[in-house]
Amino acid sequence: VPGAAGVLVGHPFDTVKVRLQVQNVEKPLYRGTFHCFQSIIKQESAFGLYKGIGSPMMGLTFINALVFGVQGNTLRALGKDTPLNQFLAGSAAGAIQCIICCPMELAKTRMQLQGTGEYKLKTKNYKNSLDCLIKIYQKEGLRGINRGMVSTFIRETPSFGFYFLTYDCMTRYLGCEAEDSYVIPKLLFSGGMSGIVSWLSTYPVDVIKSRLQADGVGGVTQYNGILDCVRKSYHEEGWRVFTRGLTSTLLRAFPVNAATFATVTVFLMYMRSEDNLRECEPGPVIQQPSSL
Repeated sequence: VPGAAGVLVGHPFDTVKVRLQVQNVEKPLYRGTFHCFQSIIKQESAFGLYKGIGSPMMGLTFINALVFGVQGNTLRALGKDTPLNQFLAGSAAGAIQCIICCPMELAKTRMQLQGTGEYKLKTKNYKNSLDCLIKIYQKEGLRGINRGMVSTFIRETPSFGFYFLTYDCMTRYLGCEAEDSYVIPKLLFSGGMSGIVSWLSTYPVDVIKSRLQADGVGGVTQYNGILDCVRKSYHEEGWRVFTRGLTSTLLRAFPVNAATFATVTVFLMYMRSEDNLRECEPGPVIQQPSSL
């Protein structure tokens, strides 16, 4: 539920991020984050901000289950709740969820770019996210569905490591305890900061991933791989290309991750209360993902 709410709140920012990341530098459509917002609403209506939302909605349940499930079980397997183990457990979770994340973001990116600047689509290549994936598979096979997998892996693995490490450090530093009357605001702040740190840690890779997944739209292929994309992007636009869309990303990261992490932690607190432990899990439980 909090994940679905996060997608609804954060998806417009993600659409803006993708548009800014892949726009042509020689003929830019948008001057910046807020101009992009205004242009999409003016040219495509408010619904234009929600293009491609079906894909993250479809993959949401599986990704959240994988991320928090793998992170928790990896931390238990490592045996000690230390900062290093938090990073390693988070990295493992980030790496495994790429299996779902990559095709999901491919469909999302293609849908977000469809009909750029058009109020009513004249030509509609994809009816929805599922139709997008089916058509890509029919044309390019499994390789096409997994376009951008390597860059997604490079982005997600350390990013989720920093994600869980930051949350653990923040909750310990703020002294989040179950009996604290300010525990919810502290959890929200910790979750929001975790999202910001995780994005900042690997954002340039996200720019490359978006460009690779958008490559080929309209029948024109520009890049032969990750290194070729990095080289050409830097040569044409300089180092600033790797910060394209960062403002909208950070605006989205704080509220979405604040809600997600706080809700998960409160739910874990309830499930791990003494009464529930006696009924469900009599053995010792390593407390994670925070000092709670």
